[in-house]
Amino acid sequence: MTETTDQLPAPIPREQPSRQKLWPLWLLAIVALVVAIALALWSWQQWQAHKATLQTIESLQQDTRQLEDLYGDRGSQQAQRLQSLEEKLAAQRELIATQQRQIDHNARELLEAGNRTRTDWLLAEAEYLLRIANQRLQIEKDIGGAISALQAADEVLAESDDIGVYPVRQQLARELLALKGIENVDRTGLYLTLEAGIDSVNQLTDQALIHESAPGFVGGDGGATLDATEGGPGLLAQAWSQFTDTLGRVVVVRRLDEPVKPLLSPDQSAYARLNLQLMLEEAEMAVLRGNQALYERALAKARAAVTDWYNPENPRVKALSDTLAELANRNVDPELPDISKSLDLLKQRLAGRLDGNGGDVEETSAGAGGTES
Repeated sequence: MTETTDQLPAPIPREQPSRQKLWPLWLLAIVALVVAIALALWSWQQWQAHKATLQTIESLQQDTRQLEDLYGDRGSQQAQRLQSLEEKLAAQRELIATQQRQIDHNARELLEAGNRTRTDWLLAEAEYLLRIANQRLQIEKDIGGAISALQAADEVLAESDDIGVYPVRQQLARELLALKGIENVDRTGLYLTLEAGIDSVNQLTDQALIHESAPGFVGGDGGATLDATEGGPGLLAQAWSQFTDTLGRVVVVRRLDEPVKPLLSPDQSAYARLNLQLMLEEAEMAVLRGNQALYERALAKARAAVTDWYNPENPRVKALSDTLAELANRNVDPELPDISKSLDLLKQRLAGRLDGNGGDVEETSAGAGGTES
């Protein structure tokens, strides 16, 4: 046993395991924590910076939009100004073109005027006088002015040495004779007479109106009253007398067997004068316009108003009525002849002289004059 035990290998002594060191792990954890905190701080700073950048970008975008709006408004204003300048330029060009055409026309007129003779100028003057005569007669209905203008044109044609104006003078003689055969209308005299009538109407007083003088009018003063001397003025008699007096002032008895003209109050009398004045003013307008129908209608209404509303025995009313009756027979629109044929013949003569075909026109005009005669 002893030997066996001695032959066994010697036992190896066990070493006790040493404790693991954990401080590197803690160090790593701390380092990771610090790194994480640092990353978080850096990320927060980056986020703040990004937010500030976004705000800056938004502010820049707003500024950009404002600048775009400003530049857009200025651009539209510039476009409007440019369009206005272009329109003004076009107007100036048109004006220059018009002036150029006028200058060319004046130059041609001067060249033609240099080639005209004294006869041409006299014929042009006669044409102008004939135009004036037609205007006086057709527009103003001035017979005297038209006659004066035709006579002046005939004198000018007689002064010219152109034998081709014979048909024109022949037609002028016929037109002058036709005008002299018309009774001249003294429009100024008629107008002044009507104006005097208006003044006379304004001077008519209420005494000229028809009041108690109307036929068939009977006052109420003749009513039955009790005589105070009969039996003495008793209380009943006084009451009856007062009643009949009041009834006589209120009630008016009219006879219907005769035509009764209307009674006019002071307000109605003023209306009557104003209405009559308007009728006479309407007649004045008809005289100036040469409207015979309106003239006769206005005077007829005025005469009827004077007859119905005013006392014919009043001197002013009688004078006004006689004046209106005299004016009613006047003709303010006589039939006017046609005096344009002489002007047409003179135009033909002028056209023939300008075209150099005076001989043909003279023969045509002479033939026309011989046919008319």
